[in-house]
Amino acid sequence: MMGVVNVTPDSFSDGGEWFEPSAAIEHGRELLAEGADLLDVGGESTRPGAQRPAPAEEIRRVLPVIEALAADGALISVDTMRADVAALALDAGAVMVNDVSGGLADPDMLPLVADRGTPYVCMHWRGHSADMQDRARYDDVVAEVVAELAVRLEAIAAAGIDLARVALDPGLGFAKNADHNWEVLRRLREFAVLERPLLIGASRKAFLGRLLADEETGEPRPAVRRDDASAAVSALAAASGAWCVRAHAVAPSVDAVRVASRWGAV
Repeated sequence: MMGVVNVTPDSFSDGGEWFEPSAAIEHGRELLAEGADLLDVGGESTRPGAQRPAPAEEIRRVLPVIEALAADGALISVDTMRADVAALALDAGAVMVNDVSGGLADPDMLPLVADRGTPYVCMHWRGHSADMQDRARYDDVVAEVVAELAVRLEAIAAAGIDLARVALDPGLGFAKNADHNWEVLRRLREFAVLERPLLIGASRKAFLGRLLADEETGEPRPAVRRDDASAAVSALAAASGAWCVRAHAVAPSVDAVRVASRWGAV
């Protein structure tokens, strides 16, 4: 179970509630107490339309949080597309790089990961948040995402990274509309052809809000009220063979996965 620690002022999920380092550190500790196995600390919002912070600002946001939580003994994943940020985060105590661009945003990322020998999460990605939804065009979303991830695995291996240290993320919500997201989840077992562990990040995403829209007004359910639905996806993802699920509210997803496991689905 991966707990999300957003150190951003413009996160879609919490509106910047954990932007200050002290708040983010305390939130990380709370997620650990709820059952998180590792914490994913990020300083760049990747919601649709988000603008990128300067590298120095991203570093300023995440380093004190990573240092403090790593000193507590937490396993930290740094959520970044920048090799310079990843390098400093690893120096500060992070043990894994979660790169939503799969090495496409920064040509120095894969060489860094190869040099450090760190575990690496490669997500399916077609471009930055500012215009990624313009690239949400597929004839067969699952077949195309699988094929594009296979190409990234080839690049990762060519960079000298041990594929045994690599996990994949199909990138729900990244260059994908709601129908694409549901199709990916429905056919999650088809990703087994890539022979790598899967990380699933559905927590609080907009496609859940649209599904649970108010029946009278049609307004999507707010992000902070999507945790029950997120937990349901966590259980189904685990039942479909996912290695890890990424959650903003850890406790409900931990419970859901435990129920799925006891049921015999996992």
